Amino acid sequence: MTQTPPVSLSDFPITRKWPAQHPERLQLYSLPTPNGVKVSIMLEECGLPYEPHLVDFASNDQMSPAFLSLNPNNKIPAIIDPNGPGGKPLGLFESGAILIYLAEKTGKFLPADAAARYETLQWLMFQMGGIGPMFGQLGFFHKFAGKDYEDKRPRDRYVTESSRLLGVLNQRLEGRDWIMGKDYTIADIATFGWVRNLIGFYEAGDLVEIKNFPHVTRVLAAFVARPAVVKGLGIPERG
Repeated sequence: MTQTPPVSLSDFPITRKWPAQHPERLQLYSLPTPNGVKVSIMLEECGLPYEPHLVDFASNDQMSPAFLSLNPNNKIPAIIDPNGPGGKPLGLFESGAILIYLAEKTGKFLPADAAARYETLQWLMFQMGGIGPMFGQLGFFHKFAGKDYEDKRPRDRYVTESSRLLGVLNQRLEGRDWIMGKDYTIADIATFGWVRNLIGFYEAGDLVEIKNFPHVTRVLAAFVARPAVVKGLGIPERG
């Protein structure tokens, strides 16, 4: 059965669980996790007006029919832009796709030059396919339920792979201010929240020997000092 495309924000079922106080603004459904803050940081960097909504995992919000109507994969973040392509509302999930969309919408943080654009997207995919999943698994086996496993081979597997990925990133950053050189891009926004989480919240800095990656820690320090990053790391506010 073909569904009628939404023509206004109120056509999205998710807005009945999370009503929009500012329906003219982009709506963000998220949680301040490494994936979630990619989008809140990007929105702060771009200066786009938006309205954040907390998707509370403790309440299993991500499994609610309302949230699943926007993201059937039950992951944060997700957005609705009431002023999408052609002036029509657009719902999106997957943090990488959202970053690309916002970069193209605003003309910011993604190079206009075709070769540089694809190189930036290459490093964005490096984060999405490598850094995010590997760091996340390391966090599970080091800090959460996995820490009680007597067999440390799973943890050590992710320690080894996370260290390898940090080495790739460190080599890339040698002699560069950011992943793409002088220009700060969506590749940095996607990557450094995860690096921060690995050595901060996951407390895995010693495990991966972060001291061996001085270019990574140098750029991480520059990243977390940016005002938009400082603000975006706390959005949406936890209840």
